[in-house]
Amino acid sequence: MTNDRAYREAGVDIRLEADGVAALVRELTYRRQGAHGPVGGPGHFAGLIEFGPYVLALATDGVGTKMLIADAVGDWSTVGIDCIAMNANDLYVMNIEPIAFVDYIATDHVDPAKMAALGRGLNEGARLANLSIVGGETATLAGLVNGLDLAGAVLGVQRREHVVSGEACRPGDLIVGLPSSGVHSNGLTLARRIAERNGGYEQPFGDRTLGQELLEPTRIYSEVLRIAAAHEVHGMCHVTGGGLLNFRRLSHYGFTFDDPLAPHPIFAWLQEKGQVSVPEMYRTFNMGMGFALVLPEDEADGVARSVPGAKVVGRCTAEPEIRLGDLVIE
Repeated sequence: MTNDRAYREAGVDIRLEADGVAALVRELTYRRQGAHGPVGGPGHFAGLIEFGPYVLALATDGVGTKMLIADAVGDWSTVGIDCIAMNANDLYVMNIEPIAFVDYIATDHVDPAKMAALGRGLNEGARLANLSIVGGETATLAGLVNGLDLAGAVLGVQRREHVVSGEACRPGDLIVGLPSSGVHSNGLTLARRIAERNGGYEQPFGDRTLGQELLEPTRIYSEVLRIAAAHEVHGMCHVTGGGLLNFRRLSHYGFTFDDPLAPHPIFAWLQEKGQVSVPEMYRTFNMGMGFALVLPEDEADGVARSVPGAKVVGRCTAEPEIRLGDLVIE
């Protein structure tokens, strides 16, 4: 018997989180007066600030409970890549180039060896995204924090006319999915629960351990800046927590996925061992598609051919639903 509530039972309620965010945002009514005010409202992957002919963009995110897997395995050398990726990818969806980053580390005690490992990952993520780490903060919060949490914020820039917001998405547009590198940095609360109940992190998984598979760093999709410069792109989506439901951020239109990318073996393992339903998998994990572009029909094939492993996975529809074949994801 499959489970449609596995993620909620593991401790993360996506609907409750959405309600909580909506309650918070309703209270955020003040807007700066004068120059350099906000462009648009909250709800997209990044917030925009007017800066003459340009916009500045800000986004913030963290590694989440993937840090607990790093602790269990004793390897913190790659989670810095995840931290950069989760932030930079939230700018790429709007065709905005990340240029600077600050990190925030909250811990119950400072371990210099662990900090050095985090630094190596952050530095590699900065190289992959071509941004500078210009500062950060380390807070020792014994009694408030148990362990270590890594998060950050990214600054990006783009000419205002080149920003891709999703407003141009129209029924008939095609969706090109770009492969993920694995689980990325979402759904790990559920993945950890399944792993810990089914053999733990040291068990073999392919040519490495399950823990190493789950620690595979989040892919940084810097190539989409090149794609958006060469093609007409109507919208882009970073497939993070919430899975396919992230497409709701782009448009009031719907999206149907009738030929999705093949999930990595890790997703089949998690689904089988956790007895998780298909809809629950696709609203919790990226299921092999970490990023997607919405384009006019005549642009889609060219874009799909330009990225290894990419393909047309679906289309934009007039009906405001997220569909996986005949299944409605909600």
